[in-house]
Formats: sequence, C-alpha cells, structure tokens
Amino acid sequence: MPDSDPTHDNPRNTPNLPAVVTPGEVLRPTADGWLLRAIRTLFGWKAGSVRDDLQVVLDATTPDDTGFSTVERTMLRNILALHERRIADVMVHRADIIAVKRDIPLGELMDRFESAGHSRLVVYDETLDDPVGIVHIRDLLAFMTARARVPDATKAKRKKPLPAGLDLRTVDLALPLQEARIIRKLLYVPPSMRAIDLLAQMQATRIHLALVVDEYGGSDGLVSLEDIVEQIVGEIDDEHDSDEPPSIVRLPDNAFIADARASLDDVRTVIGEDFVTGEAGEEVETLGGYLVSFVGRLPVRGEVISGPGHYEVEVLDADPRRVKRLRISTRKERPAPRTQRESRRREATPESGQPQSGDTPTPPPADGTGSQ
Repeated sequence: MPDSDPTHDNPRNTPNLPAVVTPGEVLRPTADGWLLRAIRTLFGWKAGSVRDDLQVVLDATTPDDTGFSTVERTMLRNILALHERRIADVMVHRADIIAVKRDIPLGELMDRFESAGHSRLVVYDETLDDPVGIVHIRDLLAFMTARARVPDATKAKRKKPLPAGLDLRTVDLALPLQEARIIRKLLYVPPSMRAIDLLAQMQATRIHLALVVDEYGGSDGLVSLEDIVEQIVGEIDDEHDSDEPPSIVRLPDNAFIADARASLDDVRTVIGEDFVTGEAGEEVETLGGYLVSFVGRLPVRGEVISGPGHYEVEVLDADPRRVKRLRISTRKERPAPRTQRESRRREATPESGQPQSGDTPTPPPADGTGSQ
C-alpha cells in the first residue's frame, strides 16, 4: 500500500480521512494507560471521560511528565474544582459589603468611592435587603462631565478659557443619586448556584456584580466577576491594592497583630522560632498559608485557633478566599472545669465519719466504755 494513501497505518480504517485522536489519548501517558483503565473499571467511568482522565493525570504525574508548567497545572486543577464550587464558597459575606443608599448626595458618593477603592457599589433603598441596583464610578464621572461641560456659546463670551471646557462649579454635588439616573441593573443569584454558571451568566448579560439572596429574599453576600476569576488564576492585585510590605506589630500585652501575607521568615524573627513547627510550615511561605495548612481548612473571621504550640491565633479579618489579619498571643492556662474542681475537692475531703481537718476528737469515757 503506498505511503500516500490516507488509510495507511490508520487503526480506525477511515478512508480518505486523517486519523482522529481523542483528547484523552493526547493527555494520557503511555506508561499510565493501565492505571487509567483500572480506575475506570473500578469507578465505572466511561471511556473517553476527559475530565476524569485529566484529573487522574494531574494527580499521578509531575510537570515534566505532562508538559504542563506548575502554574498551568494549578489553573487546570482550579478549573476542575470550579465545576463543583458554589456561590456561597466564593461570595463576600453581607457584613463586608460596601453599599450606599439611593438618595446619597453625589458629593458623598464620590467620597465613598474613594474610601472603598471599588469601581462598583451596591445601591439600596432602606436596607441592604431592599437593593435597587449598582452604581459604576465611570457613570458618575460621565454624568459630572456632561453637567460641567460649558456650551460653545458661553465659551465664546468668556475672556479666560476654561480647562478642557469644563466648569465643575456647575455640578450640584448635593443632587441625590437616584435623580442622576445612573443606577444600573444588578444580578440576583442563590447561594447554591454554581460559580461557573454565574460566570457564564455575567459574560452573557455584561453585568459583573451579583447579589446573593437567601430563600427569604434577604441579602447574604456579594460576588463579582473578579471573585470567580480569582478562583482559577489566584489573587489579582491591581494598581489600587496596597503594596506595603506585610507587617507584624507587637502589642503592649506582648500579643501580635499580623498581616497574613507576612513571610514565615519574618514570623520566626519577630514572634519566635517555636511558632512555626512541624510539616505545616515546610511547603508554604506565608503566615496565612501556614495557618490554613495547620488547621487543614480555611478559617473564618472571628475564629480562635488553639495552637500551634503554646500560641493562640484569632482571625480578625478574612474573606471566602483567604485570611487577612490575625492576632497571635500566648495561650493562657485556663481554670479547670467545675466538675474537675469538685472532684479534686472531694478527694481532699476525708470520708464521712472521720474527723475533719482541724477538729478535736472527743475523748472516750473514763471507764473505757462507749456511750450507751
């Protein structure tokens, strides 16, 4: 058979067509073929399940075996995990939502944008359980620019031209937000929704902020497009995020307030070598990563963790993705439980019928007989 024949060495014997190779065959190392077949048989997977094959390959191989870099492997794992991740796992909780009332003056709104460092803010009526939409800083700037723009006829009459043709004194900063008509629509999603489904919905609607509502219509949290993307690529710091080095501050009571981004080398230097112990500190570089490794999960805000060693760690600030700020102190010896104290007291008290400590025993009668 001539080498130019398309069917030559084609195991599927498809004439006049090139051989088709499935993604599973591309990703499957030859040496691990028996392993994948055994796992498929054990768990009843269908042949050609790319998701399952990819997960097994990532677990059973090294970066050199697959050709994926460490960063690519991490992203692939995160994408596979996103399939089962819910909005409740990604959202910013209600207590951390920065929102404004619909009648807030534009001047106060500008100040709120500056202090919050966000480009979008939730707008509500009376309470956060009555949301009306979101306001984007770009819409606010566009509105103020339109109000400040000087007409051409007025420009011609002025002796001194205005910079950029704008007169900001004409902007009424006391104007309520609702009268500016710049409030945009907001997505409303349940906490049980899959994060990957919300990602697709945000792309389709071009609305990048969603309010998470419970079964009673109350506001549970807030999730943005960036929150979901960070589940895949990791933390995204923009030009507005602080680039100051993480700090560890000693308090007057010898406790420490620490940024969770602080390096373990700084932790050892400031707090002590005995704080970082065991295997938990071998594969991480930051204090937050060490705490997550020590506990085996992501701690929540307000949680107090006993350990490591004789230390106690309180989570002062955290979000669904990471811990941010911690209070580290030496664990104090707590008093014994009440039942334990009573047990010790009974052990120290002689049995009934025996004289108590400090009592004088009654002498027997003079004739040696006991009382009748």
